[in-house]
Amino acid sequence: MGSHRRPKNPSRARVTVFTATAAAAVALSSQAANAAPAKPSKDEVKAKVDALYHQAEKATEEYNGANEKQTTLQKEVATLQDQVARGQAELNTLRNGLGSLASAQYRSGGLDPSLALFLSADPDSYLDKASAVDQLSAKQTQALEAIQAKQRTLAQKRAEATRKLADLAKVRQTVGERKQAFQGKLAEAQKLLNTLTAAERAKIQQDDKRASRDAGQRVDLGSEKPGSGRGFAALKAAATQIGKPYQSGHEGPDSYDCSGLTQWAFAQVNVHISRVTYTQINDGSPVSFSQLAPGDLVFFNNLLHVGIYAGDGMVLHAPKPGAFVRYEKMSYLGSFYGARRI
Repeated sequence: MGSHRRPKNPSRARVTVFTATAAAAVALSSQAANAAPAKPSKDEVKAKVDALYHQAEKATEEYNGANEKQTTLQKEVATLQDQVARGQAELNTLRNGLGSLASAQYRSGGLDPSLALFLSADPDSYLDKASAVDQLSAKQTQALEAIQAKQRTLAQKRAEATRKLADLAKVRQTVGERKQAFQGKLAEAQKLLNTLTAAERAKIQQDDKRASRDAGQRVDLGSEKPGSGRGFAALKAAATQIGKPYQSGHEGPDSYDCSGLTQWAFAQVNVHISRVTYTQINDGSPVSFSQLAPGDLVFFNNLLHVGIYAGDGMVLHAPKPGAFVRYEKMSYLGSFYGARRI
């Protein structure tokens, strides 16, 4: 009698193999997804850090601008408050004077004028007194007008001081936010640098220090004619600071940010320019790229950076955190924005 056993289903075996293969693929895919991302190279980290430094520089300039505005507002508020205090003292003096006039008039006008004249033993003396009372009234009217004018002025000063105080509160908030922003960018950059080995970090620092030292020692500025005597004098003053470190928000003499250096340099030759790139671009007169001359202020990267043109395509500037005041080729500084001659 022949066997009638049910034959094995070949498709089941194939399904089992396929399922096992798919599971293995999913497992490998999961492992790949959970695997640590490839560590960025030293050059990649440096590029990201430089980008963060640019962002920090923007926040620094905004912080400096807000800080300068805060200082100006504080002076204006102090002046207004002093004017209000003086005005109040003057108003009190006027009121005291008015009180004295009123008392004198009351003492002189106790009787009806016609009765006083009838009873007076000396009509001429009475008439003199009556004239004095009229004069007192005129003085009283004048004093009242002075008081009213002083009150109006005082109210305006108080209202102006109140507005300035409100502006000051907003600016102080902006100062805090901008300071937090650039400190956050610097911290993020440092965190990135910390992913490098000690040797890689040292190499970046050595390269930057070498660039600073070499730029100061080997730079060829050519013999271009200065744009202005004041600008050239400021350039020479800035050159005495080569090798000093960049520091956000600093304006010398031990460290600088970009606009802090330019302001300091011009101050050494008794020329005042404003504090930040956003306002320095309005100082002096505009200069085209083709007309650049030593001593001109040059701006880059949509007003994020400023330096002093030194000649032969070189700029003297305070570059970025971790770097030092140095000469550098304009082509390394990003997109040219504009220039001013002071």
